[in-house]
Amino acid sequence: MSTEQEKHTDVLLEIRNLHLEGFSDEKWKPIVRGIDLTLHRGEVLGLIGESGAGKSTLGLAAMGYTKDGCRITQGSICFDGIDLINCSADELRQLHGLRIAYVAQSAAASFNPAHRLIDQHIETAIRNGGIKRQQAKAEAVELYRILGLPDPENIGQRYPHQLSGGQLQRAMTAMALACHPDLIIFDEPTTALDVTTQIDVLAAIRNAVSRFHTAAIYITHDLAVVAQMADRIMVLRYGQLAEEAPTRKMLKAPENPYTLSLWAVRCFKSEAKPRPTAEAPLLAIENISASYGKNPVLSDVSMQLFKGQTLAVIGESGSGKSTTARVITGLLQPDQGQVLFAGEVLPKDFRQRSKTQLQQIQMIYQHPDTALNPRQRINEIIGRPLEFYLGLKGAAKEQRIRELLSMIELDPEEFMYRRPSELSGGQKQRVCIARALAAEPELIICDEVTSALDQLVAEGILKLLKQVQEQLGVSYLFITHDVATVRAISDEVVIMQQGKVVDYGAREAIFKPPFKPYTDLLFSSEPQMDPDWLDTHLARQQAN
Repeated sequence: MSTEQEKHTDVLLEIRNLHLEGFSDEKWKPIVRGIDLTLHRGEVLGLIGESGAGKSTLGLAAMGYTKDGCRITQGSICFDGIDLINCSADELRQLHGLRIAYVAQSAAASFNPAHRLIDQHIETAIRNGGIKRQQAKAEAVELYRILGLPDPENIGQRYPHQLSGGQLQRAMTAMALACHPDLIIFDEPTTALDVTTQIDVLAAIRNAVSRFHTAAIYITHDLAVVAQMADRIMVLRYGQLAEEAPTRKMLKAPENPYTLSLWAVRCFKSEAKPRPTAEAPLLAIENISASYGKNPVLSDVSMQLFKGQTLAVIGESGSGKSTTARVITGLLQPDQGQVLFAGEVLPKDFRQRSKTQLQQIQMIYQHPDTALNPRQRINEIIGRPLEFYLGLKGAAKEQRIRELLSMIELDPEEFMYRRPSELSGGQKQRVCIARALAAEPELIICDEVTSALDQLVAEGILKLLKQVQEQLGVSYLFITHDVATVRAISDEVVIMQQGKVVDYGAREAIFKPPFKPYTDLLFSSEPQMDPDWLDTHLARQQAN
């Protein structure tokens, strides 16, 4: 028995020969094929694999839950002696939130926008846990503090839309921890977080799991993250187990060829193009300041992007990256400054912009779950900009939809008529990319477009975006918290902190030491494929 297994002897969750199917294209198709899983109290199991491998489906099944359009056809799921498959709906409700909790991939789509955070946080603790309201609120504040949320005493009074993506993800993690559950399913809980915030959240999750002897299933496509969190790793592919081993053994000597391919990804790096000296910028942001109500969020922000180039914008959650994009697209009117496109000052409000101006700048949003209309099929979603901007109809429109789906590596025959609910997180994001490309814009704002993708697919998307750029000369404003992505795709880099530009220059100059203090903090916070990296990094932070 390994060192990791010796620490965990009490079996909490046992899944045997589990088969699940999903309904699409008028027939049932296998999603999970004969998976066995054993989880002990206090153990963290990492689930990794490509988008669509069945990771999230298996994680939900561990709660006795299946999404609409899915069904369990064979196998057993036993949680602490309870047969989850044969539990009634009332029995499952008593378990969910109290003994089994779930942290979703997209916090923005999981909170009720009509209720304050604190009310949503304490609901289960009061209803199922028998905790008094004031005690539940006090414990919520403490969890907000542990997870590094700003103004923990008052942030619970905000509504979900008043938090950044990273802050909202931490609030959901706090809510999952509220009742000190026996099992937590973490489904990409740090996907939306910048690297510095991610470290705090990873440390808080790991400490909470250890403190309460909580078992966890940690679903992620980030190999460096799973290396810090998991005692044991299961690699899934096409709904089947590819390989399983203790984390250190898996990292040191993976045996399955597919696992080896996962370990070898993120080798892609494009050659940075120098800034053109004889032409004006395609996009110029000049001294922009902006606010949400009375709260300033951008202060004197300036940057330039040239035709056919990629400008990466990186910074912590809440640094102003996505807000800058909202100003560019006219969704947020600045208090000061102006945005120029091809030398022309753009109207501040998108409703005052011409159809051509709207077409020239397209945006791929951070959260595909909230960016796609759940009632529309994929051909309708991609077809709308084709018809609106290019006037394509009938057979010409359908042919172009097929070309775009093939470009983003989704089989047109299989995906044309699906709805977003029938897609994995990565597949949804690829549809968002296809929708942006459909308008044939000159500039695409990519807001965390690879954050929901596994590393194999993310690398493919980056190569795809680069190929499109070379073919069409399209420019990218690439917003990301992933340092590796910035290294791979950028020509120039903007680093933002608290609504200001704190570092700006060509990629090679930005990544060449000596670094500015905040730049150094970002780069040193990028997780490494070493199980001891997080402990070493935290120790170094405390020493400083």
